[in-house]
Amino acid sequence: MKLHYQKYLKPYARRLRRAGNLAEVILWAELKKDKLGYRFLRQRPIGKYIVDFYCHSLRLAIEIDGASSHDAKILTDEKRQIDLESQGVRIIRFLDKDVRSNMEGVVASIRAEILRLINSPPPLKKEE
Repeated sequence: MKLHYQKYLKPYARRLRRAGNLAEVILWAELKKDKLGYRFLRQRPIGKYIVDFYCHSLRLAIEIDGASSHDAKILTDEKRQIDLESQGVRIIRFLDKDVRSNMEGVVASIRAEILRLINSPPPLKKEE
């Protein structure tokens, strides 16, 4: 199933890729060039949102929650996550400080989620 996005998000996503904060740049070094066996994209528009990283074949989004400024965005992120999950996208989140100080743990968590997703049976299709 192809995920669509709002066309106006494309230039904004491009600007976000160029600007990338430190945690995103550090994690991107671990995800790019299929290092985990799957292709991830940075700052990928999905629907009316842009996720930090996205793997289409797994339908997996990775989000990095920023430092102190993120506290005010928790309710917005919850709504966003519900919307994306309703489109079949699985989201895993990491704190900015964890990406910076515990990359091995972050990568291990991503690997574990990949294994869980590839070993899960596909969802049942609704009868018509």
